[in-house]
Amino acid sequence: MTSVRGWSSRGYRDGRGWLQGAPPPRWIRVLPVALLVVVTAATLISPHGGDFGFLLGAIPPLAVLSYGPLATAVLSCLVVLLLNVPATHLNHPGDTDLLTVTFVALLSVFVSYVRSHRDAQLLTERAVGEAVQRAVLPPMPERVGAVGCVGLYRAAQHGTLVGGDFFDVRDGPYGVRAVMGDVRGHGLAAVATVVSLLGAFREAVLDLPDLESVATRMDRRLTVDSADVPHAELFATALLLEFSADLRSVRIVACGHPPPVLLRDGQAQEVAVAAGAPLGLGLVGVDPAKEVTVELGAGDRLFLASDGVWEARDRAGCFYPLPERLAGFAGVDAVALTELVWEDLSERYEVRDDTTMLVLTPAIG
Repeated sequence: MTSVRGWSSRGYRDGRGWLQGAPPPRWIRVLPVALLVVVTAATLISPHGGDFGFLLGAIPPLAVLSYGPLATAVLSCLVVLLLNVPATHLNHPGDTDLLTVTFVALLSVFVSYVRSHRDAQLLTERAVGEAVQRAVLPPMPERVGAVGCVGLYRAAQHGTLVGGDFFDVRDGPYGVRAVMGDVRGHGLAAVATVVSLLGAFREAVLDLPDLESVATRMDRRLTVDSADVPHAELFATALLLEFSADLRSVRIVACGHPPPVLLRDGQAQEVAVAAGAPLGLGLVGVDPAKEVTVELGAGDRLFLASDGVWEARDRAGCFYPLPERLAGFAGVDAVALTELVWEDLSERYEVRDDTTMLVLTPAIG
């Protein structure tokens, strides 16, 4: 199934509310028109309808929230016209300050003009951002080789589509390989490092015969990138996987990243890995990460998650019990599994980092 990166069913596509740049809800668009109709009806029906005249001054500013300059100008003109119709009882001096309302109406049209141009610019910039996102983390296919793939990504920095977490699954001459990583920091500052590491991984998938060499290539890429930057402190954790040709085993290299969780027969068990140092640290005397092999059977799935999942805490300060939760969600498909974990995580725990999940399902016959 196609991966989900930063999209949400709440609010706008990426979770933004209308106060953060998403289109306003329908009730906001209806409000100025409804207010105009109600005040007009009240002034025509009741001899005391003039008591509602002050509400007319709110219509042009309300129109600014959701309408362009033309529609705002039309509503403003209707307001001013209504103030001059004898039947509405609003045309008596002192009942409503016509000059004030006219000034507010003209100012509202100007503000609406500025807002519409600003919104157009923001839409253009966001389209560019989405294009960058698709280039850095393109939508994942439902299947890579004979391995089913489902991913979910939520950036910690509000309003961004990509941050410091990354994952990818590629088929190459040495089998299907996958990576999940977490760059130091999050948000836009980490994007350049993510691009560099993903490029190194994708190239190594085609050239290098073993996972340890792939990890070394990514480590060198990060070390070179930070060599000329004083006090860069640039590093990343990574988890690398390689499926055998018959899919009955998977080789794993962990570079400071949490291990995968093996889902088998309704149980969820952390895979014992040989923990290695994060990429880019350049520690002298530290052995490189070692590869471990895990046997797989029909129906087995591997669940990979970033620190944003493992290190989320509840109000009591307890970490999110991922294996326990996964065991409770046994039997659901991979897409529903990632969504259930995200809902459970976001509703009950405080998430402070980018959140990434990847479910790999080898099609073992």
